[in-house]
Amino acid sequence: MEHVPNDAVDPTEAVDGVHLSMLAGGERMNVQHFFVEPGSTVPEHSHPHEQAGFIYEGTLTFLVDGEEYHVSAGGSYSIPGDEPHAAENRGDVPVKGLDIFSPPRENPAWQGDD
Repeated sequence: MEHVPNDAVDPTEAVDGVHLSMLAGGERMNVQHFFVEPGSTVPEHSHPHEQAGFIYEGTLTFLVDGEEYHVSAGGSYSIPGDEPHAAENRGDVPVKGLDIFSPPRENPAWQGDD
């Protein structure tokens, strides 16, 4: 079993106002926490990993293939691998949530380990 205590994780500001923390992971998936400040944007990107997530505070607007998807606290989502997507916090409160990636994201560019 892998256990990652809260005080062992330092968030990384991947882009202005978007804070990410890599949490526990296994051979087939890993978990990432995110905190998106009001007015902040995750630029369009893609990755080979499937991504499923859960929002527990605020509302995040996803932009996928010309469509907008508003995911509020208590809502979840999934994004297929290699699908370009972006996200925006258009609200006035931070957005907090969790993402699960499969296969695991190892050394994502935002960690600066590449």
